[in-house]
Amino acid sequence: MGILQNQFANVVEWEEFDDDLIFWKWTNREIKKGSRLIIRPGQDAIFLSQGKVEGVFQDEGDYDIESQIIPFLSTLKGFKFGFNSGMRAEVLFINTKEFMIKWGTKGPIMLQAPGLPGGMPVRANGTANVKVSDYMTLIDKVAGVKQSYSIEDVKGRIITILDQLLMKWIAKEGKDMFNLQASSFDISKGIQEDLDMEISKDGISVTGFSINNFNYPEEIQQKINQAAAQSMVGDVGKYTQMTMVDAMADGKLQGGNSTMGNMAEMMMGASIAGQMMNGMGMGMGQTQQQTPTQAAPVGGAAPAEGAVGPKFCPECGTPTAGAKFCSNCGTKLI
Repeated sequence: MGILQNQFANVVEWEEFDDDLIFWKWTNREIKKGSRLIIRPGQDAIFLSQGKVEGVFQDEGDYDIESQIIPFLSTLKGFKFGFNSGMRAEVLFINTKEFMIKWGTKGPIMLQAPGLPGGMPVRANGTANVKVSDYMTLIDKVAGVKQSYSIEDVKGRIITILDQLLMKWIAKEGKDMFNLQASSFDISKGIQEDLDMEISKDGISVTGFSINNFNYPEEIQQKINQAAAQSMVGDVGKYTQMTMVDAMADGKLQGGNSTMGNMAEMMMGASIAGQMMNGMGMGMGQTQQQTPTQAAPVGGAAPAEGAVGPKFCPECGTPTAGAKFCSNCGTKLI
């Protein structure tokens, strides 16, 4: 059993690697003669002695600690392995990848809005990207007192301050409370700057931040959808007509085999057609009013004195030059 324990103790590596951990500490063990250090892809290894950084190793590989690691340590480079004892040190393994955090507001954010004294409740969700950027700060503020540190720990820190940052940047941008999605890029950019300033105190940088959705209460969302639909159509009358046409196309007004349903559908169709014809008729009427009336006198009465005939014969199209009869076909013009 003792041989097996020494064998495991002499291999310095990130045991049971967890991709959601930002760092993991190999500690409380004795590094003996013949020990090896294993650094896998996406990992950095930091040797610590009594809380002080001795060396940082960033290249993946399998190293002999006595010949390849100790010569590069700050104060331990002259260490000589004893016969029965070894070197006591801690090795901090850093996950160097960029992490993506999915976030969502803990509760609704109350935003000031006209006509809503208590504010308008809004929820939001999105993603944030983080990675370790300052090893010394991370060791000083976090790794010195923790055995490991997960992405969930960072997420917790972000969530605690995110609501305040959302309210700050929504108000600062002065955006339309009912169309925040259109301003999500500007709001996200401002939040990322403030969030990075706060999280960097732990040696971690915020490399990206985005807002996927703003969610309004159901009744407010319905009003927003109605306003958007009417705005796209541009006219309430046309919006109503389109709604009725869609309903008929979907068969929602037929009521199964009901005769009344079919009649209602026909009446609505006739109503829409009548409105469309009225609109066309108005345009035709205006055109007709601009053209002199050519109707024949009622009861065969003589034309009024000084009446002017058409410029072209209505039968053959020959220019009339003001004559009472067409010079080509003899049609009476006045």
